[in-house]
Amino acid sequence: MQTNTPLPSDQLSEQMQIRYCALLLGSSFLLLGLAGFLFSSGSDPANLVLAPGYGKALGVVPTNYLHNAVRILVGVWGIATFTSLSGSIIYNQMFAVMYTAIAVFGLLPVTNTIFGTMPIYGSNILISALTAGIAYYYGFVKAGNLNQGCGLST
Repeated sequence: MQTNTPLPSDQLSEQMQIRYCALLLGSSFLLLGLAGFLFSSGSDPANLVLAPGYGKALGVVPTNYLHNAVRILVGVWGIATFTSLSGSIIYNQMFAVMYTAIAVFGLLPVTNTIFGTMPIYGSNILISALTAGIAYYYGFVKAGNLNQGCGLST
């Protein structure tokens, strides 16, 4: 028989931190994607096959229409997962894995445009690496602490 005992306040706080991380990452990427559509300028580079909409969002972040759309989808996904702890954990974990790969691909000349479709070089590398690190901490480290604190086996 299972009893409904309330969670300790520190564990409840950690759960909310994980959820707020998903919300913050989602909101940030939604805003960055929208900024790419609204506030980007620049000329088409020769190394992009899908160059329409190429520019630098806010004058700093290389982007194009496809990259903006991907950021908006990732952002909406993060905001949607805020509604549940398990969704937020999965989002943070998936985000950490995907954006670590994007940061690594951005460093390699062969893949720094995802084979000509999206620019992931320049400041995109820094953004991807920093946000992947944040997502890793909340998706893997904090979530692992929750499992240890409540007696769940992994």
